[in-house]
Amino acid sequence: MTRNAPLVEVKRFAVHDGPGIRTTIFLKGCPLRCLWCHNPESIRSKPELALLKKRCALCGECVKVCSSHSIVDGKHEIDRKSCTGCGKCTASCLYDALELYGRPITTAEAAAIILDDRNFYEYSGGGATLSGGEPLLYPEFCAGLFEILQQQDVHTAIDTCGNVPWSAFEKVLPVTDLFLYDFKHASSEEHRKLTGCDNKMMIENLRRLSRTGKPIEIRMIMIPGLNMSENDLASAANILAKLPNITGIKLLPYHSFAVSKYEAIGHSNAMPETASPTSDEIDTAAKILQEKSGLPIHP
Repeated sequence: MTRNAPLVEVKRFAVHDGPGIRTTIFLKGCPLRCLWCHNPESIRSKPELALLKKRCALCGECVKVCSSHSIVDGKHEIDRKSCTGCGKCTASCLYDALELYGRPITTAEAAAIILDDRNFYEYSGGGATLSGGEPLLYPEFCAGLFEILQQQDVHTAIDTCGNVPWSAFEKVLPVTDLFLYDFKHASSEEHRKLTGCDNKMMIENLRRLSRTGKPIEIRMIMIPGLNMSENDLASAANILAKLPNITGIKLLPYHSFAVSKYEAIGHSNAMPETASPTSDEIDTAAKILQEKSGLPIHP
């Protein structure tokens, strides 16, 4: 049984990933290719190197330990095709300009990190959340970690896109207190255009999950021109209104904060000029969803 997973980041004192103060562990690897992805460093499962150019002093220490690096005409270049993700360059960097995403973390390591902050969970009603990427690509890791945490009375939550086999949900159901479930688009055709695959598995898994009795918070990213028309919202609300155990809908306005992340890992950004929704647009979307679904809208 696999008890490790590729780590992107540990975020302590998180307040947007479930109730209370939480520790969120972001895992690497995702079955979707959302055009707007805010965490592009978590898309691919293999290790990836990020170059934070503003920190780089062009000292050349990384060049000494790895042939994938070069300093050319005053610029730091990385041959990403030859990079193996070994991490030697990150250890040699004097200015923390290099960061490796995807090192393996074990359930024991993750549990130790999370339990170190347990006083904050007890005070605030918080706990631990697994996010990504898609954490349910690693169901054995998720279940193993949550087994440890539940023995210590730590609240557990998983943030998922739902595009994984139902067997992954079955593994984590006994030890997961809350599911944060992403809902991208009600139209299967539009879902494919926006994420690279249709939404059939996601909706079927959501229906099955809603019948287990586990609480589910729906999370919807709001992107003007892509999924915020009245018809888009009404169609989503129509699906959600029929499901039990949905605690509410949380709206997540699109933002362009991830632009620097794309540059750091050498990925192209598919939506560099897209504007964030205005507060009025979010209020209108919230009103439509609440009226059509009967569900509360979470701030």
